[in-house]
Amino acid sequence: MASGDLERGTKNRGNNSNIPSYYVETAEKRWTSWIIPMFVAVNIAVFIVVMYVNDCPKKTRGLEGSCVAKFLHRFSFQPLKENPLFGPSSDTLEKMGALQWNKVVHGHQGWRLVTCIWLHAGVIHVLTNVLSLIFIGIRLEQEFGFVRVGIIYLVSGFGGSILSALFIKQNISVGASGALFGLLGAMLAELLTNWTIYANKIAAVFTLVIIIAINLAVGILPHVDNFAHIGGFISGFLLGFVLLLRPQFGWAENRHSHADAIVKSKHKAYQYVFLLAAAVLLIIGFTLGLVTLFKGKSGSDHCSWCHYLNCVPTSKWKCQN
Repeated sequence: MASGDLERGTKNRGNNSNIPSYYVETAEKRWTSWIIPMFVAVNIAVFIVVMYVNDCPKKTRGLEGSCVAKFLHRFSFQPLKENPLFGPSSDTLEKMGALQWNKVVHGHQGWRLVTCIWLHAGVIHVLTNVLSLIFIGIRLEQEFGFVRVGIIYLVSGFGGSILSALFIKQNISVGASGALFGLLGAMLAELLTNWTIYANKIAAVFTLVIIIAINLAVGILPHVDNFAHIGGFISGFLLGFVLLLRPQFGWAENRHSHADAIVKSKHKAYQYVFLLAAAVLLIIGFTLGLVTLFKGKSGSDHCSWCHYLNCVPTSKWKCQN
């Protein structure tokens, strides 16, 4: 994505020809990406296992409609009328751990808030998410390492599941989209909290916001769980302020200068303010969300218009299901 190509810039420091046109902290380590490729492999492997368990030929025997791509035998897809994304049945997804409000709240199956992140509704679904994860995640991991990016991915996915379960009671939900939106949110937070080391700041923010807005806008279409997207984005955005701080411009150079030089502090005061505020909001948000969910309450009881964030009815489609 274009957002993955945002450059860290430099300020004008005179005519010193040794200063590069874009500032890169010399002490900063460049990481090798491995956890994002691992997440990609796990998503694909889980989808293959789900298709094996689904066994379309056995399920549709004697029923109206036939499997798609029958040459795949038990890996063939459900009839397109049932699943247009070339994937398994909803019953199989539910069996394998899809997010379902009743089972989470009344069936005491809170683990579904995590397992649903690794499930996908079809080939189109899994390929879209996997490609997005590669384009967004690898660059972030190279910059910040596997620990921070892994935490953002997993916690954002969990946050998306919580918000989805709070507002969607009737249908199942699957997919890594909440985690992906968390990575996008973290990218935006990183840009804001490390504002002083960027060139072309306004253009960078504008580009990233447009990308996020377009992806969220797609979520108002039917059969797309936009609450997972929003919950993941908010979680990742707040985590970005906590985990993706960079030293302010010139800190690495100044700390190695002669003894009587004035050494800048590693981070600016506003970065610590953002970090503290984001950490508090994260703790409060996750606590309230989980308590509300396991009490069996719905988010719609407190927000009568929020369902429009997930689907906007038009003359072309309805949003009841």
